[in-house]
Amino acid sequence: MRRLLVDRQGALTRCALLTDNVLTDLAIDHAGRPGWLGAVMLGRVTRIAAGLDAAFVEIGDAKPGLLSASDVRPQRRDARIGQLLRTGQTVTVQVKADAHGDKGATLTMDISLPGRFLVFTPLGNGLHLSKRLGKGPEVARLRALMEQELPRMGGWIVRAEAVAADPAMVLGEAEALLAQWHEAAKGAGATGPAMLSPAPDALRRAVTELPRDGLTEILVEGADLLPQVRQGLTAVAPDLLPLLALHKGTQPLFAQGDADGAIAALAGRRVPLAAGGSLVIDRTEALTVVDVNGGERGNPLATNLDACPEIARQLRLRNVGGIVVVDFVNMARAGDRDAVIRALADAVAPDAVATHVYGMSRLGLVEVTRARRGPPLADLLQAEETEKR
Repeated sequence: MRRLLVDRQGALTRCALLTDNVLTDLAIDHAGRPGWLGAVMLGRVTRIAAGLDAAFVEIGDAKPGLLSASDVRPQRRDARIGQLLRTGQTVTVQVKADAHGDKGATLTMDISLPGRFLVFTPLGNGLHLSKRLGKGPEVARLRALMEQELPRMGGWIVRAEAVAADPAMVLGEAEALLAQWHEAAKGAGATGPAMLSPAPDALRRAVTELPRDGLTEILVEGADLLPQVRQGLTAVAPDLLPLLALHKGTQPLFAQGDADGAIAALAGRRVPLAAGGSLVIDRTEALTVVDVNGGERGNPLATNLDACPEIARQLRLRNVGGIVVVDFVNMARAGDRDAVIRALADAVAPDAVATHVYGMSRLGLVEVTRARRGPPLADLLQAEETEKR
């Protein structure tokens, strides 16, 4: 059973997904720190950095974004950045990673507009199916239908959610994504920098990426917020409107499933494991370290296997990006180490953010990479606490 809770607390707009009353996914916006991830911008090249094989592009943020030669479109084989772009040139780019630390946003000219069922790539071509769809007669029928009905423009990626959806809804989303791109393209002739298509807000991110199976209700706290949520659902998920309701309980909405407590706990270092032991999570400028502690448990394999789903959950909820090193409890048998690697890979597989698990060293260290998608949760919570003071 899944419920989506939506509220506004100070500068934060929060969308929390509870699965069987446990917080499993979270999307948060901070009014004072708007995210740029996914925004389509008209930028202006300010400097060619030959050593980086990249260009710095002014997009209207405090720091210019970085556009690598590999992200320039159209591509030219083996061409260097100075052969592709020039200073003062205007380019249509999309933010694929928000600014962090002293680094500006990471940009690409390979635009992609995601929906719940489809991803539209205006500069792409052909039809591609998500690997999560697998194979089978239903998938074959879906491919045949999409090849016949989707507009012959750009490229299309069919997401796993499409296989169980009404085809009319999928095709309606295709029209909406095309309209979004046409609207953005209208401003491409300006001088820049300019916003062509804004970054998706917390509600859109939650609805686009949340698991659809088992969703039973969408509860909103505050009559002033309800129309905004209804408008957002109408635009991206009209089939979910019957699940929308105003919270009328005597307790705050986020007291359900102790969502407030679960979010507050995400600012801490230590995470207890249900069967004993704990995780200790530390973030540095270069990477995030997760230390698995067995406590008094005498079975390292059992402890490590128990830790895998919680590690995946914490990476999602904390919005950890970049390099992650997991220090598992040491195991003597190679077969046990392989089992833990498989368990961790399976645990992160449903993550909407690209996450890759690499092999384990003899010391029990596992390298994980997770794409940067907006600011880490800790930064948003810290900004909110600072404003309260």
